[in-house]
Amino acid sequence: MIERAIVEDNVKEFQIQEYVANQLRNVGHSHIKLQKTPLGEKIIIYASRPGLIVGRKGQNIKKLTEELKNNFKLENPQIEINEVENINLDSQIVAERIASSLEKFGIQRFKGVGHRVLTDVMNAGALGVEILMSGKIPSSRAKRWRFYLGYLKKCGDIALTGVNTSYSVAGIKTGVIGIQVRIMPPQTKLPDDITILDEPIEVVEEVDEKKEKEEKKVKEKKSKPTKKTVSKTEKSKKTTKKDEQPTEKPVEVVEEKPTEKPVEVVEEKPAETVEENTEEKPVEEVKEAAE
Repeated sequence: MIERAIVEDNVKEFQIQEYVANQLRNVGHSHIKLQKTPLGEKIIIYASRPGLIVGRKGQNIKKLTEELKNNFKLENPQIEINEVENINLDSQIVAERIASSLEKFGIQRFKGVGHRVLTDVMNAGALGVEILMSGKIPSSRAKRWRFYLGYLKKCGDIALTGVNTSYSVAGIKTGVIGIQVRIMPPQTKLPDDITILDEPIEVVEEVDEKKEKEEKKVKEKKSKPTKKTVSKTEKSKKTTKKDEQPTEKPVEVVEEKPTEKPVEVVEEKPAETVEENTEEKPVEEVKEAAE
C-alpha cells in the first residue's frame, strides 16, 4: 500500500534525525533535511560550528556515513553541512546553549543564564521569546521557571507554524533539567497586522500629468503673444509707410508750382523789353546819319 510506504519513510526519517542529533551533541546542531537523489540519499545538516562536525581530515563525517549505512540500510548516503546564518534565532541551538551553560556553571546561575539568552535573542530581531526550565532548581524540590520577553502566540495556526519550539536536557548532580525554548522569528506574518496599501504611483502620475498640462499651457501662452507682437509691428510698419506717402506728395506740389511760375515771368519779360529799346533804336539813327 502507498500509505504504508509513506509512513515507513517518515518513521525512518525521524529515526535518522534523532540518531544524528544524539551523535552531534554540544556541536551547535540545529536540524536535518533528507533528500532523495538518483545517486543516493542526501543528508543536509545545519549547524553553528560545522568545523567540529567535520573533524580532522573528515574523520567524523566518514564515521557517521558508515553508521548510517549499517543502521538504516542506506545505499549511498552523502552528508552536506550548512552553517546557520543567525544563531540566536534558532531555538534548538539556543536550548543546547542553555543546557551546556547549566552543566558548566551549575544551578546557582540559572537566572543569569536565562536573562542573558533573552536579551541576545531579542537583540537578534525576534518578536518574542519564552524559556521554560523545569527540575530541581535551585532547591531539592522540583519547580518550573519561566523567562518571557516580547510578543508570542500561544494558540492558533501561527503557534504551530510561525513559532519555533525546541527541547533540550541538562544533566546535573541533583537530577535532570528539562529546557523548552520558543522563539517567534521576525519574518512571521500575524493576522492582526493589517497593512493598507496606498497608491502613490498613480497619484504621482496624475500630478505629473497636471504639471505637463500646465507647462504646455504656459508654453502656448508664451508663444501666442510673440506672434501677435510680430503682426502688430508689421502692421505698424505698413501704416507708417502709408502715412509717409501722402505727406510727400503735397510737399512736392507746394514747392514746385508756386516757385517756378513767378520766376519765369519776372526774368523774361523785363529783359526783352529793355534790350530791344536800347539796342535797335540807336543803330537805326546811326545808319540814317551816315547816308
